[in-house]
Amino acid sequence: MPWPKKYDIFGVQVSATTYDELVQCVISAAKNGEPALVDFMPVHGLVESNQDSSFKQMMTQFQIVAPDGQPVRWALNYFHRAGLPERVYGPMTTWKLCEAAEREGVSIFLYGSSTRVLAALISKLQMAFPKLKIAGHRSPPFRPLTASEDEQFTREINESGAGLVFLGIGCPRQEKFAYEHRSSIKGVQLCVGAAFDFHAGTKKQAPAWMQSRGLEWLFRLTQEPGRLWKRYLMYNSIYCYLFLTHLLRQMFARRSDKRTSAESGATAQPQAR
Repeated sequence: MPWPKKYDIFGVQVSATTYDELVQCVISAAKNGEPALVDFMPVHGLVESNQDSSFKQMMTQFQIVAPDGQPVRWALNYFHRAGLPERVYGPMTTWKLCEAAEREGVSIFLYGSSTRVLAALISKLQMAFPKLKIAGHRSPPFRPLTASEDEQFTREINESGAGLVFLGIGCPRQEKFAYEHRSSIKGVQLCVGAAFDFHAGTKKQAPAWMQSRGLEWLFRLTQEPGRLWKRYLMYNSIYCYLFLTHLLRQMFARRSDKRTSAESGATAQPQAR
């Protein structure tokens, strides 16, 4: 499977991809029975990967690490001239994949959140995609799984025959789950974060104008200040530091190259005829 090309963003490999390309790759892999790992990288995920070497190493095993956050897309476009017209947002991709799965006859499995959220999500999906096969769903406990639970849930997912396995258990827990089950779960695992809550209607999404301007974090902060203020204060600040540091290094490197080139030209002697 030719997966989208990745580029280095502050030491983390991020895929320069689009909605259409990602959906095509994922559906093709699911139909061919090819397991794969797909992540949607927001700013806090990017910083987490940058700060944690073991987490960064895990992310190298993902076939796609999509630019979920606008700042991640901006970095791809600025430093690598990726030319991406928009980010590849996890909740939006979830909807597009369900639409494609219904059309292509690919079944899905929903893993994460609470039973209440899953019930609301399934109801919404069945209304929007009547022919979509939801092969199974599971709300795991909000604690580390026991060995027997892990074996049971893995078997449940595989026996469902689902080609797409949506993981909605939060970053970095969902990425670690996908990585640890990369050889045992047969479907394409997709780490979609808050997509379950958004599509179930239990959490509000930021207005489109805020999303397009990279201000989704501000909207979510107003919705859940007690839970999210530390995340955004720390991770957004670190991202700005990383971006500026990388920018300055790039500028100094270019000046150094120009200086070296100019000095080489000045010292070069014309050959005698």
